[in-house]
Amino acid sequence: MRTAAAALLACAALASACAADEPPRTPVPGSSVTVPAVSAPPSVTVDTLLDGLDHPWDVVRAPDGTLLTGERGGRFVVRHPDGRAAPLQADLSDLYAVGETGLMGIALSRDFATDRTFYTCQGHRDPDDVRVLAWAVDADWTAATRLRTVISGMPVAGGGRHGGCRILAHPDGTLYVGTGDSARPTVPQDRGSLGGKVLHLNPDGTPAAGNPDPGSVVYTLGHRNVQGLALQPGTGRIYSVEQGTRRDDEVNLLEPGGNYGYRPDREPGRYDESVPMTDPDRVPGAIGAVWSSGSPTIATPGTAFVTGDAWGPWSGALVVSSQQEARLILLKLSEDGRSVADSTTLLEGTYGRLRSLTPQPDGSLLVTTDNGDDDRILRVAPD
Repeated sequence: MRTAAAALLACAALASACAADEPPRTPVPGSSVTVPAVSAPPSVTVDTLLDGLDHPWDVVRAPDGTLLTGERGGRFVVRHPDGRAAPLQADLSDLYAVGETGLMGIALSRDFATDRTFYTCQGHRDPDDVRVLAWAVDADWTAATRLRTVISGMPVAGGGRHGGCRILAHPDGTLYVGTGDSARPTVPQDRGSLGGKVLHLNPDGTPAAGNPDPGSVVYTLGHRNVQGLALQPGTGRIYSVEQGTRRDDEVNLLEPGGNYGYRPDREPGRYDESVPMTDPDRVPGAIGAVWSSGSPTIATPGTAFVTGDAWGPWSGALVVSSQQEARLILLKLSEDGRSVADSTTLLEGTYGRLRSLTPQPDGSLLVTTDNGDDDRILRVAPD
């Protein structure tokens, strides 16, 4: 197996050789958000819980301790509490698995202990779109049965570019879904499209209470490719992280009806990625980012909060994963949650590209790697 360092060097030398959500891009000067000085990171222990995977997009832990993950190309895998790994049988015959799109976000139902329901966000073939599906899994974790399509019609590109797609199962039972703009110029600002948005819906697919338009599932708009969502403990604030263009991956604090200012239609008919990620001139009232990567982009597909005394001064930090820089970034947010007071990094260059982040009740963090070469599920725990 290639080392993480070798994989990163290969990506830097030849972008086309990397199965990346966002390949390395030409740097562009400037940064829209000042990044604070880096402080000392917490000490952590990293254990591999599962290996031998191919682009595991997400991972969840059930109440009985079973881990469920899914490979983007179309396979569910479980890790039983005793450490045994096995495939979970499911009908994925209509999966649209092209480029960045495939089997993506996974979330457990709020009532999983009784209804054994989980949700997936995935590409669908014929008709080609991105959908959220509901599944029921048997008690032995051998097979999953499709229950229903929760919502369909999220756009998908012919090459699978910018498919999103993260699911946040809120404690109130509703679902938040981050979507991609399918690399189409008018989609992020089109209120009639489900792409380039964060959606808020009930498990039956109807708009959730509190949406800005009671008849629509659209919660926020003006996004490029939202692949991470996180609920801040104790405040109810929801943050998204999205992939930038040639610069400015962004963390955003979501507000109902908020427009986050991505509008790549400056030239009619052309997807113009030279525009700012947040463009207040062409999108009046656009909400600025809480944090951005600056230039060049670092490819940020996941985010989560970590809590617990073992994290020391970093308890309560928002963690962001990076694919291109192969590290975790810890962001200590201001009291109002609208800026970053401090930051540090973990795992830089150790495990290659990092994707999803799933916080655990014991304070640890489940992390998936995204190298396509013996990918892993890692448990990162503060010492």
